Amino acid sequence: MIAIIDYDAGNIKSVEKALLYLGEAAKITRDREEILKADKVILPGVGNFGDAMANLHKYNLVSVIHEVVEKETPFLGICVGLQLLFERSDESDGVPGLGILPGEILRIPEKAGLKIPQIGWNNIQIDKTCPLFKDLPENPYVYFVHSYYLKAKEDSIVKATTEYGTLIHAAVQKENVFACQFHPEKSSEVGLKILKNFVEL
Repeated sequence: MIAIIDYDAGNIKSVEKALLYLGEAAKITRDREEILKADKVILPGVGNFGDAMANLHKYNLVSVIHEVVEKETPFLGICVGLQLLFERSDESDGVPGLGILPGEILRIPEKAGLKIPQIGWNNIQIDKTCPLFKDLPENPYVYFVHSYYLKAKEDSIVKATTEYGTLIHAAVQKENVFACQFHPEKSSEVGLKILKNFVEL
């Protein structure tokens, strides 16, 4: 069973729908025991970094997420779910993130002709050694919705990048922890393949 962590963030149902489409057993839950016994765990979400962290604390999910990671259960963060894994965000100064991975979330810099938030398709340069990107074409297109981007401290964890006014770390992996700034559940066949690759880890 794949546990999808429920912390009142947007876009959680579409991740469940994509997994059900792939024929996977998925459950939206905030129950500690259910999350800890799941085969895989996903932290999706759209929304404000500070609000998201407040909700994780409110539902006592911070320690659960750390336990899942320490147990080496495959874990996938999506969009805000990626951002929360890091130490801090420009969006909510003074609010610490989960600190599972080293790095920070910065606002996309203003540039003439550049719309913020970035909403739409962009191609990513992928590291094909990352299991998420197994059997994907070169420079696949994926769907983004964000105003803030990841700058990871360790280049070794960065598995996909894209350009949008600046170099964006679009996906990371460290051991059993995976995360994407883009939305695989909204990225057509490429996105479904990424989710399938995660499920099959």
